[in-house]
Amino acid sequence: MPDDRAEAGFTLLEVLVAFIIAALALGMLFQGAVGGLRSARVSGQYQEALSRARSHLAAIGHGSRMMAGEQQGEDGRGFHWRVRTLPAGSVPVARGDAATVARGPVAVLFDVAVTVSWRAEEATRMVTLEGRRIGIAPPAAP
Repeated sequence: MPDDRAEAGFTLLEVLVAFIIAALALGMLFQGAVGGLRSARVSGQYQEALSRARSHLAAIGHGSRMMAGEQQGEDGRGFHWRVRTLPAGSVPVARGDAATVARGPVAVLFDVAVTVSWRAEEATRMVTLEGRRIGIAPPAAP
């Protein structure tokens, strides 16, 4: 006569091991999902910062005279911007004799760097775009 208890079902130990394995698998799945959501949020913040930096870079030199220096400010939603403009070289625009050239306007090439920064996940993140712009310096005073 065979032993009926051997085929009665799972033991308590087998059920506990199965629950532990399932809990570990669900925990890892949850951790992966949370990590994916965090990465998507950070990626969206980088895209927004890049868009803001492009906008600031495009606005430089439009409607105002180019000057060396630094400007900064808040851009909303926790984004901070900084624009740094440095002269890289210059060339006289006027043609003619030396006196005419010396009194004429000068084309100046500026190195421009736009940085947009924000706080995320207990760290400061930033995007920097660099470019060049041409500005015209007024004629030298006599």
